[in-house]
Amino acid sequence: MWRCALPPLLRYPTVDELGARASALVARHPGDARLRTVGMSRAGTPLWLLSVGHGTRQALVVAGPHANEPVGGGTVLRLAERALADPLLTEGADATWNLLLSLDPDGLRRNEGWLHGPYTLGRHFRNFFRPGFLEQPEWLPDGADAATLPETRALLDVQDELRPFLQCSLHGVDVGGGFVELTHDLPGLAGRVAHHAARLGIPRELGPYDTLYWPVLGPAVFRIPPPRRGDLAAAITEAAVESTWYHPHRYGTVTAIVEAPMWGVTAVEDGSPPRDAAAVLRGVSRTLRHDTQRLARLYAHVRPFVTAAPDAERLLAPVDDYLLVCPGIADSWDPDVDDGSHPLPPLSTAHLAALRISGRRLTLRTAGLLHQLVRAAGTDPVDALPELDRLIDEWCADYHDGCGARWIPVQRQVEYQARVVQTVFELAGRHTRVGSRSGEQGWGSEAPVPMHRE
Repeated sequence: MWRCALPPLLRYPTVDELGARASALVARHPGDARLRTVGMSRAGTPLWLLSVGHGTRQALVVAGPHANEPVGGGTVLRLAERALADPLLTEGADATWNLLLSLDPDGLRRNEGWLHGPYTLGRHFRNFFRPGFLEQPEWLPDGADAATLPETRALLDVQDELRPFLQCSLHGVDVGGGFVELTHDLPGLAGRVAHHAARLGIPRELGPYDTLYWPVLGPAVFRIPPPRRGDLAAAITEAAVESTWYHPHRYGTVTAIVEAPMWGVTAVEDGSPPRDAAAVLRGVSRTLRHDTQRLARLYAHVRPFVTAAPDAERLLAPVDDYLLVCPGIADSWDPDVDDGSHPLPPLSTAHLAALRISGRRLTLRTAGLLHQLVRAAGTDPVDALPELDRLIDEWCADYHDGCGARWIPVQRQVEYQARVVQTVFELAGRHTRVGSRSGEQGWGSEAPVPMHRE
């Protein structure tokens, strides 16, 4: 039976712990594992790539593309241990596993206020950090040639060097369920995901906000539409933009986005038809619109006092992004506002649960960032902190009591994500052996699928 080479992860690893544990694996297996830097972050943190095996077919797994989604760090360590223990994953598949420990280590450091727990919704959102859209290293809003973030350039270079048959980007859902997004269909994946989720008690998200208009390949498995250019508001609310997910498409790469939840909600896997979808949509859009207005008023009061706080610019950017897109998102969900240009698809109970969770997520993140800004400024002349604390507590209670959000232990999150990646690895290996290595013909001619109205 397979045994862990390192102690099990009971909590999310920090940047330093990821490097230390990877180094320990290399020290134990110097012939089969290598660790090298493939670039530096904006703050000068090394971007570490852990490679296991000596096969000619390259698999690339990217952890931490979003700073607030730390499960991927634990997952790449788990995958490295398994690849070292099971020759079928390396020599038997003629494969090398290339595991990027964290694509945004600077952002991950900013989340260390909650990484070690206790894992409560309030602690998470009061210490949450995710950079503004233009600072997220997977996105290419101006195309690959114009990418300037060093983390982005490092990932693009690794993709061009390896030309992987498989790329997995590891993401985490704060509240909701697990799902997978693919650039190529992998028949059989949905059934395998269902098996892993059932074994580990992970709800599958059947109608995620991200995939509202996307083709469904199977329960909780979705086809990513081709990328397109758009303005900032569209880019933030639509995942169908240029990104590092598509850069290696020219090499025939299968890319999978594997989402694992932190707090699970059972309702996101309820595929039954809702009793009154229009009423629910009116409610979630009204709530999002109302809560955004409350936050915008608070923001206007605190902004003059927080701009001098340490590194305020990086906290202000995502606040500006969220307040920019929330009104348009609320309108796109509201059946009394929609002009019919991009009508909502048929919605299940799972879709409505996901939209409710998504609206609450946007306002909670904004409130948490404002809370950090006021704390960092060291002054609160408008008495904003008590109001922000009240809102965060109220909205977290809605997640916990209204949505039934329940914490999933880190070990189970990691195990679920690792099993899904291994399944994708197996299925993609079959796909690329029989498919073209030069990419699918006609991909660029497909009509773009909008995520939301612009």
